Amino acid sequence: MNVQSPLSAVRPVSDGVFLDNAWVPSLAGETLETFAPGDGRVLGRIAAGGAEDVDRAVRSARRAFEEGPWGRMSAYERGRILMRFSRMVEDQAEALALLESQDAGKPIRQARADIAACARYFEFYAGAADKLHGEAIPTIEGVLAVAERVPFGVTGHIIPWNYPAQMFGRSVGGSLAAGNACVLKPAEDACLSLLRMAQMLAEAGLPEGVLNVVPGLGRTAGAALAAHPGIDFVSFTGSPETGAQVQIAAAAHHAGCTLELGGKSPQILFEDADLDTVTPVILNAIIQNCGQTCSAGSRALVHESLADELGERLAAGFRALRAGPPEADMDLGPVISARQRARVDGFVERAEADGVTLAASGEISADAPAGGFYVRPRLFAPTPRDHALAREEVFGPVLALLTFRDEADAVAMANGTDYGLVAGVWSKDGARALRVARKIRAGQVFVNAYGAGGGIELPFGGMGKSGHGREKGFEGLREFTTLRTLVVKHG
Repeated sequence: MNVQSPLSAVRPVSDGVFLDNAWVPSLAGETLETFAPGDGRVLGRIAAGGAEDVDRAVRSARRAFEEGPWGRMSAYERGRILMRFSRMVEDQAEALALLESQDAGKPIRQARADIAACARYFEFYAGAADKLHGEAIPTIEGVLAVAERVPFGVTGHIIPWNYPAQMFGRSVGGSLAAGNACVLKPAEDACLSLLRMAQMLAEAGLPEGVLNVVPGLGRTAGAALAAHPGIDFVSFTGSPETGAQVQIAAAAHHAGCTLELGGKSPQILFEDADLDTVTPVILNAIIQNCGQTCSAGSRALVHESLADELGERLAAGFRALRAGPPEADMDLGPVISARQRARVDGFVERAEADGVTLAASGEISADAPAGGFYVRPRLFAPTPRDHALAREEVFGPVLALLTFRDEADAVAMANGTDYGLVAGVWSKDGARALRVARKIRAGQVFVNAYGAGGGIELPFGGMGKSGHGREKGFEGLREFTTLRTLVVKHG
């Protein structure tokens, strides 16, 4: 279904910063233009917050946590506020989806799914808020020892541009449910849904200062947030290089981090894999969000006896793919920016220059505006296992197909990158599938399925260059707490 969205429907709520439940001018006094990836037009302006704005936001959050009602509120009361917000997101889902689609370049059906996921995150964490239990510890006679989960205090959240609404739910939702106050720095390339939802949370009853939002550049607002001594814990999703800088900055004031930093996720197909089932899954896992997904299935590792048939099926699938404007709701939308398009094209050009076979590619729709940031989805097969396409994260709709000889070779190839986020294993032999799955170095491993990050309830995070810590599910909730041990001598 085609959906037309007037420019007025996607303008930012404000070009200021969100402090104490109100939009106020940035002290930095600067703004940034926001662009629609679909056609390159200017959607509006957002604040280019600086270190002084971050400091105001952190101080506001600290007051809210230590002096305001939030720090004294019961867990079930916090949950009720988050549940009201979840219902508000559902009620305004279409408007929020249009905002997300135009701002991030997503096909409208995917934007709708992302808004639904955001509502579900807050629903999940609303219900979980009063179920974060501690435990009694057996000890010596006459002493009661209890370990309880308590919030850190003030948490910092640096949100990427590829899934603004979903990341808002899984990061901020978990932290608020745990009882923290939050300071959020959204990505400058796509953040309009977050600005709208911050205001909606205030309307849902979130006390002043519990959520403060400072838009701006990563090198200014983001760096200031990670380095601020008033931040007790940092949640960051982005590149490994920036993640290392965030971790170093946070370590200077002894704050912990959750880092989700990308992946080069393999799908392993043994000779008995059901190609009717797996082929569309592989296609979807690389084109979802135009490949701009940390858990994108960017490597298809197939047993050499099955390589020709799978290659033919995938090639046919790629040739049928079309990229077009978000409102046209095609297979793919644009990538986020001209810079990202150049990155993807650079990988493709290097592969072709190195003689890697381009097996198939999709097309860019004739209706795609000339000013949009479109790339053709591409399949390279076979891909040498030591090539950059087999080892580095492209972050675009580019799939590398590689072959393996046997089970040991498959495991070695799957673990043969610096990343370890998600993997899929496809085989009708249950024992082999489980055996291989347990040897894969990744935070999530799917057998005869691939969830591209999995559901709201499933802990998500990586190993190695993919980062550390977990988001989603109860583990994500616990991540935003610390343990306090109480010891009472009673006789």
